Amino acid sequence: MKIKPLIAIRPPVDKAAIVASPPYDVVDKEEARTIANGNPHCFLRIVRPELELPDNLSPYDDSVYARALENYKRFHQEGALQPADSEAIYVYRLQQADHSQLGVVTVSHIDDYDAGRIKRHEKTRKPTEDDRTRHVDTLNANAGPVFLTYRDDPTIDQLVESAQQTSPLYDFEAADGVRHTVWEVLDTAAWVEAFAAVPAAYVADGHHRAASAARVARMRRDADPNSTGDEEYNWFLTVLFPAQQLHILPYNRCVHDLNGHDREAFLAAVQQRFSLFPADEKVPLSPGSVRMYLDGQWYSLQWDAAPLPNDPVARLDVSVLQDNLLAPVLGIDDPRNNPRIEFVGGIRGTQELERRVDSGRAAVAFSMYPVTVDQLMAVADAGLIMPPKSTWFEPKLKSGLLVHELHNDRSPE
Repeated sequence: MKIKPLIAIRPPVDKAAIVASPPYDVVDKEEARTIANGNPHCFLRIVRPELELPDNLSPYDDSVYARALENYKRFHQEGALQPADSEAIYVYRLQQADHSQLGVVTVSHIDDYDAGRIKRHEKTRKPTEDDRTRHVDTLNANAGPVFLTYRDDPTIDQLVESAQQTSPLYDFEAADGVRHTVWEVLDTAAWVEAFAAVPAAYVADGHHRAASAARVARMRRDADPNSTGDEEYNWFLTVLFPAQQLHILPYNRCVHDLNGHDREAFLAAVQQRFSLFPADEKVPLSPGSVRMYLDGQWYSLQWDAAPLPNDPVARLDVSVLQDNLLAPVLGIDDPRNNPRIEFVGGIRGTQELERRVDSGRAAVAFSMYPVTVDQLMAVADAGLIMPPKSTWFEPKLKSGLLVHELHNDRSPE
């Protein structure tokens, strides 16, 4: 892995908690408006600038990107963002209840992404990738980090432990109870050397951010006949976490209707494919089972894992559900694009599944057992792709604490 320190664009210490925002892709426009209301320096005004614009405007309108750049410049002018004095690598700790994870904030090279040393497990959607590509290119910056993971390494663990012995740069608790602590590391040679021994990293969250960063770099290489590969636009903002620290929640499913079946016919079709019986537990206790909510009743769906092919994708619970129920029974042949299915992050709990079915918004819901990090890595190592919306990582990184500009000498003022 190639990494290097960066001159981060970041808020002053007293503004960190004000500027920091959720990632652009975990809130819709109305949620973004609510979060940013009354806070002119909320970073959502840069990553979701449409919150300030009329509702009838396309999220891809020219004015959206112009507003993002306008707000980015304003944040600098008003002192909400400023460049660090020195190049650095950062250690970023997230604490949620009794769970803690520590990542290394740095910039990674697009050659690692293009060569497959930064491995993917999801496809991107073209409209979203196009949007983020234009956002990066307009701002001349990676506004949000790509969340990477790697197999645990004791040398890196020691470096991270050492960094925590110094005073943190930022340390605050967000409204959702997650504590965010960041340490600045100025002596980075040992870190670069340690990651050079890491054979691969894996995109855990941020496939669109990674793809858009790589696209912008290729665009700029093509436009620059003197490109050497060392220019700042060849690097993109990443946070690398050791795999064993990650906390993956399930990504649950709701389907709007029963595809023409009545309740009895639907249950009969399910019973032909799974062992089906009423359940008290709303969450699967182990892989190889799914919980289903229908008409106020929870059911357990189980299957025999032995006959499954030696395929890391086919063995996933989300694949078994998709291939044996969602597609053949409910007609969800393309879950990436079919409007009859909704995906619900595990952070919302099974009560959100019950709410959607009980209100009539959905006809049936499925509570999944979470994919493991080992499964994610096995799929990526095989060069395969997971079904859409297979993983939900918590806690979420904040955007706006550390920004990477593609040319450090290009001022936003």
